[in-house]
Amino acid sequence: MAAKRDYYEILGVDKHAAIDEIKRAYRKLAHKYHPDKNQGNKESEESFKEASEAYAVLSDPKKRATYDQFGHSGLEGGGFSGFRNASDIFSSGAFSDFGDIFEGLFGGGNQSAGRRDAYNRGEHLRYDMQITLKEAAFGTDKRIRITKSQTCEECNGSGAKKGTKRISCLQCGGSGQVSYSQGFFSVNRTCDRCDGEGTIITDPCGICRGTGRVNKPRELTVKIPAGVDTGSQLKIRGEGEAGMRGGSFGDLYVIIHVEEDDLFARQDDNILCEVPVSITQATLGAEIEVPTLKGKAKMKIPTGTQSGKVFRLRGQGVPSLHGYGKGDELVRVVVETPVKLNNEQEELLRKFAEISGENLTPIRRSFMEKLKSKFGG
Repeated sequence: MAAKRDYYEILGVDKHAAIDEIKRAYRKLAHKYHPDKNQGNKESEESFKEASEAYAVLSDPKKRATYDQFGHSGLEGGGFSGFRNASDIFSSGAFSDFGDIFEGLFGGGNQSAGRRDAYNRGEHLRYDMQITLKEAAFGTDKRIRITKSQTCEECNGSGAKKGTKRISCLQCGGSGQVSYSQGFFSVNRTCDRCDGEGTIITDPCGICRGTGRVNKPRELTVKIPAGVDTGSQLKIRGEGEAGMRGGSFGDLYVIIHVEEDDLFARQDDNILCEVPVSITQATLGAEIEVPTLKGKAKMKIPTGTQSGKVFRLRGQGVPSLHGYGKGDELVRVVVETPVKLNNEQEELLRKFAEISGENLTPIRRSFMEKLKSKFGG
């Protein structure tokens, strides 16, 4: 009697292979050597049985552990002696995984109510919404209008003409599945007459033409939470397209786009703002009014403030979308240099420069003289 081949070698996987890798390897071999694809080919049938036996062991953690430790001999006394023929694959209750494997190979399997509803469920919708920075910061309610498919009121979503009903599909007997014999196997497939519904329409609704839904405009209010930003998505359950034949509604996804603001820029939850101050305010210090998202606020400018200095107004930014406090407002002051001076103002500035010991030689001329002294020429 010929020695059995190593199960890992049969499936072409490593001894440390994960279960998903083992399943993929078996699926590939089962598809290649399936008896229905190789009718009359004894060699293919043997390869199919060999691969199925290997999978049955390596997909079971206990059997695999025994096999890894003791090899084929460790399985002989435990009620596992391989498959005598291909039909043994399905007669053994130990291999529940095979149902999923062969459903993928042959397109069969029972269609549960949950999967059927998912099949008939309406499509999701997307709505792009423009809002202002203040609306994003404090939240708001927005009224929107969309056109989408809704449940047909004439037939109440059934798709059948008013006064009639859907009838049981004669081809599948209302199960949504039909059985086909394929060699050693009996495989279920989705009924092609009722598309797995189990029922058919003999007299469709004249309004929705049997689909159970019609396109209509709809208005609804969208609540925008405080703290949203460009790219934020709001999911509104059940406001997408109506499902086919009474299936559940899809969802509506509102995508937020925050418009640019004339005064403020946003950085995470902080607000950035530039405020001009005069040269005297920056030099002598002052208390000025600065804009915030809520209105105006007073801010002190200390003596000798330089242009570009950034001040922080705590809690004047955007609330966190997740409820963890607020950001701040960062105020950058820009010192404005006067461009038009009358004679008196100019004279006062010259006196100030003399008292301060400043050199009023034009900067360009002074800079060029420094270059000459350093490099010559």
